[in-house]
Amino acid sequence: MRPAATRLLALLLALVATVAAVGLTVAVGPAAAQPTTPPDTSVDGTFLRISVDEVTPTTVTTTSPPEVTVRGTVTNVGDRPVSDIGVRLQRAPAVRTDAGLRSALADDQDVFDTVGSFDELADGEPLAQGQDLPFTLSLPLRAADGTLSLGIDRPGIYPMLVNVNGTPDYGQQARLDDATFLLPVAGLPRDTTVPDLAAPTGVPLPPDTGRPVAATVLWPLADRPRLAAGLPGTVDEKVRLIDDDLATSLDTGGRLDGLLTALEFAIQPSVDPDGALAASTCVAVDPDLLVTVAAMTRGYLVVDAADPTGPARDGTGTDAATTWLDRLRALVADRCVVAVPFAQADLSAVAATGDAALAQAAVASPPDVVDSLLGVSSRRDVVWPAAGTVDTAAADMVAATPASAPGATDSGRSLLLARSAVDVVNAGTSPDTVLLAGTAASDRAVLFGDEVSSALAGVGADPVTPAFTPDAQRIDLTADSRTARLQDALGALQYEALLPSGAPGTTPRLDRGPRSLVVVPPQTWTPDREEASAVLGTVAGLLRSGLATPRPLADLLGVTPPAEPATLVSPSDESPEQSLVVTAREQGGRITALQSALVQDPRSSLTPALFAAPLREDLLRALGTAGRGGTDPAAVEDAARVRAAAVVAGIDRAYGAVTILAPGGVFTLASEASPLLLVARNDLPIGIAVNLTVDAPQAMEVEDIGPQQLPPRGSRSLQVPARVSDSRKMVVEFSLSTSDGVELGQPAEVTVRSNAYGRALALITVGAGILLVLLVGRRLWHRFRGQPDPADEQ
Repeated sequence: MRPAATRLLALLLALVATVAAVGLTVAVGPAAAQPTTPPDTSVDGTFLRISVDEVTPTTVTTTSPPEVTVRGTVTNVGDRPVSDIGVRLQRAPAVRTDAGLRSALADDQDVFDTVGSFDELADGEPLAQGQDLPFTLSLPLRAADGTLSLGIDRPGIYPMLVNVNGTPDYGQQARLDDATFLLPVAGLPRDTTVPDLAAPTGVPLPPDTGRPVAATVLWPLADRPRLAAGLPGTVDEKVRLIDDDLATSLDTGGRLDGLLTALEFAIQPSVDPDGALAASTCVAVDPDLLVTVAAMTRGYLVVDAADPTGPARDGTGTDAATTWLDRLRALVADRCVVAVPFAQADLSAVAATGDAALAQAAVASPPDVVDSLLGVSSRRDVVWPAAGTVDTAAADMVAATPASAPGATDSGRSLLLARSAVDVVNAGTSPDTVLLAGTAASDRAVLFGDEVSSALAGVGADPVTPAFTPDAQRIDLTADSRTARLQDALGALQYEALLPSGAPGTTPRLDRGPRSLVVVPPQTWTPDREEASAVLGTVAGLLRSGLATPRPLADLLGVTPPAEPATLVSPSDESPEQSLVVTAREQGGRITALQSALVQDPRSSLTPALFAAPLREDLLRALGTAGRGGTDPAAVEDAARVRAAAVVAGIDRAYGAVTILAPGGVFTLASEASPLLLVARNDLPIGIAVNLTVDAPQAMEVEDIGPQQLPPRGSRSLQVPARVSDSRKMVVEFSLSTSDGVELGQPAEVTVRSNAYGRALALITVGAGILLVLLVGRRLWHRFRGQPDPADEQ
């Protein structure tokens, strides 16, 4: 569909009709004035909208029917009836460039120069506003007897167009809408118009299998973040989710159930007897999804995202989560598994925070989480950024982040990137792997095709345009039906395998090295079971027909890169907003400081790392890429802001849970060296070591009592030795902090009064003593001289 062109055409029609009506009024006179055209109040100037609902066959093979049948619906979305509606099928030449897989869908209808005849709908009767009409179009693939056909004479990927004409009230006959899709032709059935079965067109035409593609499939299982933010780790409380949509997704008929079911069916021995598809496929799992599902199996609560500690109700997906997780464990046993970055975090944004602990949680910890929850040994030598692109800082971060588990080695990680994410030295080549210039460790990258991944991203309920899709290949996904978008993906999957393999130079891709098919859908992918099965079935068909050979992910990672390194291309502007990066940087430091102060109790299974991990993971969720590039990016940003605010509030609560309890009234010291008695309170479920910070006036000296350990959800009395040299009231401020000096809780002010005499009284005492010595000396002086003391005479 081309909304801009259709809108312009509709407005021109309305203008022509208005001018004609005005002219008629002037010529005939007022008594014979004709009604003028009403203002255009249609949807975006569009009168009709056409939807492709079914294409048969989805892929043409040598055993397919000899014709293509398209079923669909025409809907009146305008403000007036439309009559004389007719639809027809058109074809463009086969796609011969990678970019053409996307750009051909936006070509003008003149490019679709092989046309069928118009089929009139409803005998030309008007279609009222809001009503729709079904249609069915069929056209032979080829016909040697001159019958009208699509004229397809060889395998390839053919752009198709369904054109609809009509006459709006007060308008003229015109093309009012169209819909495009790709038709993969993996072989031609015999031409039934040729009676001679020995004639060239009287027999099926198979594809050329002389240069099969090496096929590798990444099958993603991921979801957008569901856990409520700002809640630290616990071992005895139910987790909280912000909605119960995941229960529906995991249950029979849901999205995640469909992805799992489609793969279970496709690689079972009865369907994949030689194991070719199974060998080609690696399951890519988001550890955030696994953590959430595993927590759901133990029971969970559902809360409002903006109030994670508020009112809650019981979740309904415990049984579905248990069943789905058990099925996944059985499926991936002894198979290739790879963990994607936690919560599909944007690695460039994580690198921008400069937080080593966040990098560890995003890159190094995911394999450990997947291995522990699924009982597998996932691959640790590849990192698949959800955006398909990274900047140099992110590439360096991936290479520099050490393994998180003791004894594990994550050295030599390769990045899985889109081809458009790098600039290769020789633009005429298409390598599978490259070295990355300008990175600190000469990082490696494995490349996948932009066009195939962009087409796969359009499949499903929530189509997205990946950040790596070039501007020239971006199309309006909302204008196409789910069926059309699926056809585009099936065509893109088979494009490389169906290119002719004739003499070098005859097609743009022949001189670009071994042919590869790396199937990389979006990590959060939204096909239903049938759509997912169609994708896997297409790859399986390529393998069975000899158009493709299986290539495990390990073999792809082992391809030797060219000697000339490639250069990373700056990622698009679809990364999380800068304020989220700043929040992650600031709060990540606070989490690390708090975690370093927590104390491990050997009697408790709650460790400092387990307590702090959810808070740190919440920051990664706020930097996630799920939904970006979709139809409502503003909602994704709003959700990220709400999550970030909840994390900040949660960290504030954790810090505020450790504080000094101020005694009421005035604290009176019995002597100038009496201790101060205080109470430190810890409301956290884990012990913590704190330092007491004192802000006292100069007349008071307070000794440092050193680090103090507070028990979980308990308090401790502190005796603080102090020396006071003034009997006046003094205000002393006490606060708790971590060993790094980060303040905990709120400071407490204590008013102190001492019974000490002070300096003035000490001077008086000394003066009185001196006077007494003088008087006694005077008396003795008189006595030694035999003189009576005048004082004795009185």
